[in-house]
Amino acid sequence: MKKRWVYSIAITLLALSVAIVVWLGSFNPGPLPKPTNPNETLVFWAGYCMIFLLMLALMWYLFREGAKLYLDRQSHREGSRIKSKLVVGAVTLSCLPVFFMSVFNFMIMNRNLASWIRGPEDKQIDLFKGVSGMLSKEMQDETRAQAALLAAQPEIHQLLSAGVRTPGFLQQFCQQWELESASITPAAGSFPIDSWGPRPAAKDDGRTVVADARVMEGEKTAGTVYVSARIPQDAAASEQIIRTSSKKWEDLRSLWKSERSFYTLMMALITVIVLCISTWIAFLLAKQISIPITALLDAASQVRKGNLTHRVDVRAADELGSLVRGFNQMTQELEANARELDRRRRFTEAILESIPTGVISITADGSIKRVNKALSKIFPPQQVEQATRLEDLFSREDTAEIKYLMKRARRTGVASRQLDMRTAKRKLNIAVTISALEEKLTSGFVIVLEDTSELLRAQKSAAWHEVARRVAHEIKNPLTPIGLSAERIGRQLDKLELPPHTARILRECSGIISKSVESVKTLVDEFSQFARFPSAQPVRCDLNEVVEEALAIFKDRLEGISMRTSLAPDLPPVNVDREQFHRVVVNLVDNAAEAMQDSLVKELYVTTQHGAAETVELVVADTGAGVSSDDKEKLFLPYFSTKNRGTGLGLAIVSHIVAEHNAHIRVEDNQPVGARFTVEIPAFLEADQPEMPRPAAAKV
Repeated sequence: MKKRWVYSIAITLLALSVAIVVWLGSFNPGPLPKPTNPNETLVFWAGYCMIFLLMLALMWYLFREGAKLYLDRQSHREGSRIKSKLVVGAVTLSCLPVFFMSVFNFMIMNRNLASWIRGPEDKQIDLFKGVSGMLSKEMQDETRAQAALLAAQPEIHQLLSAGVRTPGFLQQFCQQWELESASITPAAGSFPIDSWGPRPAAKDDGRTVVADARVMEGEKTAGTVYVSARIPQDAAASEQIIRTSSKKWEDLRSLWKSERSFYTLMMALITVIVLCISTWIAFLLAKQISIPITALLDAASQVRKGNLTHRVDVRAADELGSLVRGFNQMTQELEANARELDRRRRFTEAILESIPTGVISITADGSIKRVNKALSKIFPPQQVEQATRLEDLFSREDTAEIKYLMKRARRTGVASRQLDMRTAKRKLNIAVTISALEEKLTSGFVIVLEDTSELLRAQKSAAWHEVARRVAHEIKNPLTPIGLSAERIGRQLDKLELPPHTARILRECSGIISKSVESVKTLVDEFSQFARFPSAQPVRCDLNEVVEEALAIFKDRLEGISMRTSLAPDLPPVNVDREQFHRVVVNLVDNAAEAMQDSLVKELYVTTQHGAAETVELVVADTGAGVSSDDKEKLFLPYFSTKNRGTGLGLAIVSHIVAEHNAHIRVEDNQPVGARFTVEIPAFLEADQPEMPRPAAAKV
């Protein structure tokens, strides 16, 4: 509002100044007032200085705005091009009529006005001067003749010679010849001795003709007669008009060039003032339009960069104001939508990062856009970080299978299949589900990978538990009568008298039966123990203490094997069943010791260390023959063993105990030789400790 007042006052002052200049240059207001005292002079000078300073300020403003616009245009600043177009267009529209009007005025001044003030031609002026001269000469000759006639009169000779004056003679003579005055002056004197009428002027005034004539007495001059005649009033007036007009035309002709320069300068000044004011108004109008547009362009650039909090803080009227308000409302809605989308994105990301299944977001051409943290449990973390395409994670056969599922998902929306995948460390059973983001379009896919290896292993283990229970039940029932019958046969052989050869064969057969029954009983007992494995009772304890207690069993019992332990200090506590984890350590160490029976270098390593994602790792490594890739997946199944005399239940029991503790076990190749078993155990956190139940209030 303040700027509008300033602009209004400035425009009013400039318009008043232009009106005064145009009025003074275009009309004839009469003589301008002149200062009569120092105070008025000071006021006049103050007014002139104010107008001059105002013009200087306007010129400086226009120069600064023009230079700023030029620099903005050179630096490709937002809004400079449309502002320059508006200014150039407005100035052009203002300059064209002013230019043509100035040219038209100059042409009128040079052609018409010059012809109007040029006046009579030189010949006419000379003719007028000749007529005036002839009239004057005729009057002069006539007056001289009258003076000579007067000098020849006898009355004049009598007056000069004898001093006899004839009364009324000069008056009668002047009236007769229409003379204005007459006088007689003797030769010896300087004053007239007789005269009539007014004394003629010493200098010709242009309306009176003066002539003189000598009065001769023989050869001597007796005196002088002076007469004057009045030129007729009409002739004198005409002659005076001719002289005055001629002088005016001559003066005007001499002043025409300076007058033309003055009026040309006046028109140029008016033109410059009008152009300056029009340029200033053009800048003001351009600002009124370009400032909101520039602000909108800058705001659009900020929004394009993602800054949705930016608002256009510019006052604008009319449609531009509506556009600014609409833009601010749009950005406000976009910001609200962005916050909602960001909230949903964070919610979705939290879900993706918390679910145990691996998720891959890919484009239609197979480029990986995003993965979640759970994918690092299926593939090596470094491989997941560096992967950019499906080929970086999957083998050629698996990639072809996944691309086939992508085609099906594009048609049906969702496609799934169970795949047996082999990574760098192990073989996995993966349930693959692919969903198209938009059906019948190629915007992208979401691949969900669920590692069902543990589930299948648990299902197989449960099946083997049921098999072991039934086998133990079905086999144990006939074992007792078979064993009792074999003992009875042995006792009856002592009572019967049989040939020695026959008795010996029967005793051997009964002994074999008894030993076989005991062996089968031992196997059945193991089946029963596997089927009736007790549930874990985990307590908070130190994993290093559990490992040391379990390794104490093998003290001085591992002949030829060098066992090295490396227990990490400051391990977080774990929540395990001490007795069952004793069995885990014992079975892993015993399995490693048997694997190194035929090895040249027999070294066994037992290590505890900090794991990833708040876990503790127990590592048992050996330098034995190792485990083949095909056997790694079967190693933890019941009744699978790589040893001739093994039952295949040791590692199955280990896997069962580890699974009950929500832990994980994996087997890898040890470097340079051997196998490496790693058990990942969740660390015990205070937040995981269950709240103890409060005692109930006693009943009265």
